[in-house]
Amino acid sequence: MPKEKLPVIAVPADIRIFDNYRWHVAATPYVDAVARVAGTVPFIVPALGEALEVEAVLDRVDGVMLTGSKSNVHPAHYGVEPTERHGPFDEDRDATTLPLIRSAIDRGLPLLAICRGMQELNVALGGSIATEIQEIAGRDDHRAPDLPTQDERFALRHEVRAVPGGILAGIVGVEPFRVNSLHRQAIDRLAEGLAVEATAEDGTIEAVSVEGARSFALGVQWHPEYWAGSEPMSQRIFRAYGAALRGDAPARAVA
Repeated sequence: MPKEKLPVIAVPADIRIFDNYRWHVAATPYVDAVARVAGTVPFIVPALGEALEVEAVLDRVDGVMLTGSKSNVHPAHYGVEPTERHGPFDEDRDATTLPLIRSAIDRGLPLLAICRGMQELNVALGGSIATEIQEIAGRDDHRAPDLPTQDERFALRHEVRAVPGGILAGIVGVEPFRVNSLHRQAIDRLAEGLAVEATAEDGTIEAVSVEGARSFALGVQWHPEYWAGSEPMSQRIFRAYGAALRGDAPARAVA
């Protein structure tokens, strides 16, 4: 019997510099989650910017996943003068992901955007980002805690609540659930064409979806990839993404 063909997922890379080389990289938890839990084959796409033929990449894949990163989207993309407080930047990634996002949505390819990825999704569609949100009155500190191990840093820390009737609620339900939090930027002006799918107790937008998308198109501000192998809500998100990629269910019934 021939083995079932697994969906192939484009995972745009970050640029990192070490050993005197520039490297195109993606962190292990993301590729593990999309391979082992969503049941797909991750394909790391180099951050070549304008040198990358985006349409040729999307011709060869079944979906896109945008990862988190230490870097932030350059504020020039949403009309703000950059400062040190907006950094660090990865402009090669910006130049790769922003057109990739728009084209993937136009094609109706399933899209999962995590942390920086959700912010990229918002910027790609015309929204803006607020930096250092812990300094905004009424907001909590969403930054990564200064703890010695990754399990401690990525521990589930605060509650979010999915919007009833939304795509995320169809996956995880409407009861509040806990997520990890490792970001100091968040959505400021929500892009036209995005819908809020979940918020934190302090009002921070924690998840969005693309209105009228032809397939799964969800962004989350937390890191479900880290606990996708063991934590139920994280597993549900990746399994729902995998189901959408295989065409097992419509976008609003992927749970």
